[in-house]
Amino acid sequence: MTPTMRTAGIACVVMLLAVTGTSAQRRTAPDPSGQVAAPKFDPSRDSAHDLRQAVAEAQHKHKRIILDVGGEWCSWCHTLDRFYAVHADLTALRDQSFVWLKVNWSPENQNKAFLSPYPAIKGYPHLFVLEQDGTLLHSQDTSLLEEGPSYNLDKMTEFLKKWASR
Repeated sequence: MTPTMRTAGIACVVMLLAVTGTSAQRRTAPDPSGQVAAPKFDPSRDSAHDLRQAVAEAQHKHKRIILDVGGEWCSWCHTLDRFYAVHADLTALRDQSFVWLKVNWSPENQNKAFLSPYPAIKGYPHLFVLEQDGTLLHSQDTSLLEEGPSYNLDKMTEFLKKWASR
């Protein structure tokens, strides 16, 4: 693929996201090298707006929602992103069953008002599983899914299968 073709392809993805109104916060897009980049935790995002979009998408596609709460400062948040990046089957299971929404928690924006209805978070990243309508189903401490310097594939798979829409 030539650099011109790659640039044109990226422009098409950006235009498609703009036209469909899909939040770039929940999506991955190829960077200029052709690699898929994980979405980032962005303190400038309006999490309430993003959740309304996620609810609409979840209801349309009959999926549940996972709020991935963390920040760019969080090493385990990056570990989780890398874990999904190297486990394509797990990522496919996640994307088939859930709308994944990153919610920033950082000194710049702790999202206090947005996170106030949810249980207290003891560590990051933290996952909240929501029904299609945004109702909380489960609060997941991700340290229980860890193994050594990363995450446990069996535990993560079991988590996703347990909370997937039925």
